[in-house]
Amino acid sequence: MEILFRYFPSLTPRQQEQFRQLATEFRGWNERVNLIARSDVDNFEERHLLHSLGIAKVVQFEPGSSVLDVGTGGGLPGLPLAILFPEVEFHLIDSIGKKIKAVQDMAHALKLHNVTAEQIRAEQVRTKYDYVVSRAVTRLANFHPWIAQRYTNTAGASDTHGLYYLKGGDLTEELDESGLVATVTNLSDFFSEEFFETKKVVFVPANKALARGKRTNNV
Repeated sequence: MEILFRYFPSLTPRQQEQFRQLATEFRGWNERVNLIARSDVDNFEERHLLHSLGIAKVVQFEPGSSVLDVGTGGGLPGLPLAILFPEVEFHLIDSIGKKIKAVQDMAHALKLHNVTAEQIRAEQVRTKYDYVVSRAVTRLANFHPWIAQRYTNTAGASDTHGLYYLKGGDLTEELDESGLVATVTNLSDFFSEEFFETKKVVFVPANKALARGKRTNNV
């Protein structure tokens, strides 16, 4: 857990305790539900918690704002971000019920009152949000139409509101395919571990998302 505290030195004692508890709760649930590959459990703090928090190196969610986490799986990146931003409302969704049950249980155990978790597909969501986050659910051309109409009017008027998508590798072809206006930030600019050499945060502004693009699907 020290890797987290090194990169986020301003965490309160309460937040530090919540991150420790999250790691314990997650490992317990992973034995039952297989939220992540069991071979990756030993790297949970670096490759899952810290990776999720990479979004916070790119954007600071405003107090009172709302965030939709699409395809949250075992609560990533939503749960770590909810600990980091206790004054922000997070809605974590996934189509797999047993994973959402695990997320609901972990959020309750950590007393994360700013988290709701729901079994639902992104295309079925009708609430509006200031931000959307996700960890590489699918290619951007497929993913973005699911959430393009999920933004609040406030988000549409902001240069920082929109989609923050955790991806890896060379994204040139994928971004070109999507036709989206996007900014790519390398997480290796913030984290020195080898794992982050190819990891990125793709930001697609809510107000410019389709400015040069074609839609590949209808929302």
